[in-house]
Amino acid sequence: MKTLGIETSCDETAIAIYDSEKGIVGESIYSQINMHAEYGGVVPELASRDHCSKIVKVLKNALGDHPLDSIDQIAYTSGPGLLGALLIGESFAQGLSEALDIPLIPINHLEGHILAPGLEDDNLQTPYLCLLVSGGHTQIIECSEYGSYKILGETVDDACGEAFDKVGKLLNLDYPGGPKVSKLAEGGDPTRFNFPRALMKDRNLNFSFSGLKTAVLYALDDLEEKDYPDVAASFQEAVIDVLIKKLTYAIEETGIKKLVCSGGVAANRLLRERLTDMCKTSELEVSYPKMEFCTDNAAMIAYAGFIRKKYNLKEYPTKFARPRWPLGELYD
Repeated sequence: MKTLGIETSCDETAIAIYDSEKGIVGESIYSQINMHAEYGGVVPELASRDHCSKIVKVLKNALGDHPLDSIDQIAYTSGPGLLGALLIGESFAQGLSEALDIPLIPINHLEGHILAPGLEDDNLQTPYLCLLVSGGHTQIIECSEYGSYKILGETVDDACGEAFDKVGKLLNLDYPGGPKVSKLAEGGDPTRFNFPRALMKDRNLNFSFSGLKTAVLYALDDLEEKDYPDVAASFQEAVIDVLIKKLTYAIEETGIKKLVCSGGVAANRLLRERLTDMCKTSELEVSYPKMEFCTDNAAMIAYAGFIRKKYNLKEYPTKFARPRWPLGELYD
């Protein structure tokens, strides 16, 4: 079975083909980062227009030598995301589905991230805990079985990826700032600044990063650019301390020993090192997507479509783009 995945939730126009026997056999992605860098963030109207102009070429590149009529089903990101961007992907998916007379499967973008490690880990089985960390979300999710997700904790303000990007802007780093903060931190002293670790001692599983971002802002008042690597390293250390501690609480609460870390921040080297060290000392298992599958991509959407078909998961009653779509929520 071949599943075509389409992802247009934000600023990546991406299409991939997942073969149930061979894995990903075709993939193409067009990033709008250079266009949005001028504005310091994603401009929704520009994103929508660029998806519209690039999506046909992206499809042709993803297909390669695979004929279009060899596709058995189409999965696409139905939400959450930017409404205009989502509508481009949805309209394109609906047109292909009608023309080819094949099933159309709407996918929750977050479910794509939760399942993404399965692209590499053939032994990934439920139940597991997912630490989903990205620019828009910071959540600990219990995946009891495929299609059944329970949010155990989430951020009450900024997502950690958003905090990384905002601190990057404070440090005068180019957009997107998050990865550049991590790179800058490699040359800094993570113990120089004792930045706040909000809610870390609270046994509930929620997060808060707005105070940490503000603390960085105030710290920069009396500093020079030569101090920025220490700021970046201390900031990163504070974020990861909180993520690891909250995940420890979730493991104690649920007794689940299998972990998944996904989303854009899952590409952070220090976070992966700390999670790996934690698993070595606590008899836990952890899986990550490949680096290229941490950020938004169509491979995880195609794979999620395959999983929903394989396990005959309940279909969503209707298919329409939804900018806000709480994980696990059906709609009609």
